[in-house]
Amino acid sequence: MKSALETLSPTRVKLTVEVPYEELKPSLEQAYQTIGSQIQVPGFRRGKVPARIIDQRLGKGAVLQEAVNDALPKFYGQALEEHSVRPLGQPEVDVTDVPLEDDQMLKFTAEVDKRPDIHLPDYSGIAVEVDAIEVDDADIEERLTTLRQRFGTLKGVERAATAGDFVSIDLTAQIDGAEIDTVSGVSYEVGSANMLEGMDEAITGLSAGDTTTFSAPLAGGEHAGLSAECTVVVQSVKERELPALDDDFAQLASEFDTLDELKVDLRKEAERGKRYGQGLQARDKVMAALLEAVEIPVPEAIVEQEVHQHLEGEGRLEDAEHRAEVQAETRKGLATQFLLDAIVEAEGVKVEQPELIEYLLMSAQQYGMDPNQFAQSIDAQGQIPAMIGEVGRRKALAVVLERATVTDTAGNPIDLEALSRESAQPEHDHNGHEHEHEHDDHDHDHDENGETGRDS
Repeated sequence: MKSALETLSPTRVKLTVEVPYEELKPSLEQAYQTIGSQIQVPGFRRGKVPARIIDQRLGKGAVLQEAVNDALPKFYGQALEEHSVRPLGQPEVDVTDVPLEDDQMLKFTAEVDKRPDIHLPDYSGIAVEVDAIEVDDADIEERLTTLRQRFGTLKGVERAATAGDFVSIDLTAQIDGAEIDTVSGVSYEVGSANMLEGMDEAITGLSAGDTTTFSAPLAGGEHAGLSAECTVVVQSVKERELPALDDDFAQLASEFDTLDELKVDLRKEAERGKRYGQGLQARDKVMAALLEAVEIPVPEAIVEQEVHQHLEGEGRLEDAEHRAEVQAETRKGLATQFLLDAIVEAEGVKVEQPELIEYLLMSAQQYGMDPNQFAQSIDAQGQIPAMIGEVGRRKALAVVLERATVTDTAGNPIDLEALSRESAQPEHDHNGHEHEHEHDDHDHDHDENGETGRDS
């Protein structure tokens, strides 16, 4: 077999392959066996039909087509390996010559997108700056307020609803007069903006027994994105009463005996949170610096394919402005993947089994699935190699972060390894169960995946 490579662009190549008749013979013999086992010829047992009879019955062309279909993947793969081409997606194959005689050749061309060649920079030359850690009284007050809200109680009030109140509502959505969805007794926090666009504005100012209508695009279900006429009936209005800030509250909400001890711990938590934020900021800025330092061509055909699938899934194929946003995000995502994969190869990054298991466990938790069921599902879908690739890319970025220079705005060097160790330590678990006491047992949250819910 002979092959030649033509570079059409930094991300696309054309392979021209010539295969002598002799090398095609095994596939021809296999083709005769396959066809012979599929046809019935009087006087011959199935699978024992001679080649000349098959040629007479079906023609040599049918046999050659079967043989070529069988042989092409093998010779295409050999050509890729010979020229060190790492393909992306399926090739466009054109068979130009089929050998009818012993002295003729099988000739075909294959155009395919490929991973671009990337020249990596010196990671030690990358320097980024992150925010300095500053914890003030406002940070402590914010955490105290959040903690008090978790232990607050809801009390019915006879007044109009305002931001922060909880209302019990009945909600109906209609499109062109046809009822699409209806729910009753939904508990909703005014101002949370987590159900329907415009709902907060519609409810604010309403009292128990009031009704209003407003238009909003539905966020879930088969009518997602369509504008619906929504009717809201307010059944009750409640305000949240927060517990007093004293030692009794500290004992209720934590393992500490005094409010001062609780505040000290909350300050430590705030510092840990901001240190973790430093790590995320460093990661994002180093990645941005890498992308800025390296020119990474991206296959436009693959970009368009992914953009089309994305927009089709959203039902927004005609939205030109959104298309431009998705195109930019897709190009950046592909460039990031190519860059990190190049670092994986250059640095010899390996993914160990415990690392993969840790990633699987984390992913299962994010999807709210049992880890064993999640692993079985991923394996059945053939997604394990993709997960290994993702873990490898994370390790590749960690290699760059180790060599880059990271300082805060005050000029202090940041030890990212220390940040990683610290972020792995569990925070104090202040009694985290919800402590809201509803006085109406029938109040419940609406399924966010329904017609009127907002996508999570």
